[in-house]
Amino acid sequence: MAYIHKRTDSTGKVKYRVQVRLKGHPIQSATFARRTDAKIWGQKTEAELRDKKYFGSNEAKNKTLSDMIDRY
Repeated sequence: MAYIHKRTDSTGKVKYRVQVRLKGHPIQSATFARRTDAKIWGQKTEAELRDKKYFGSNEAKNKTLSDMIDRY
């Protein structure tokens, strides 16, 4: 389920943080300036996770240049 949190920084700017949390998947989050953008991203990401079409960047963060060279 996508949760949208309204956040205000020290300058008074409002931002919206979205967290998509589905059982069996890591938590995905992003921050947007507009609530509508946050809602659209949350719905899209949640649907992709359910359909197993979402490829987050978590896997890429664990890879190194050495891993790529070894695979090649």
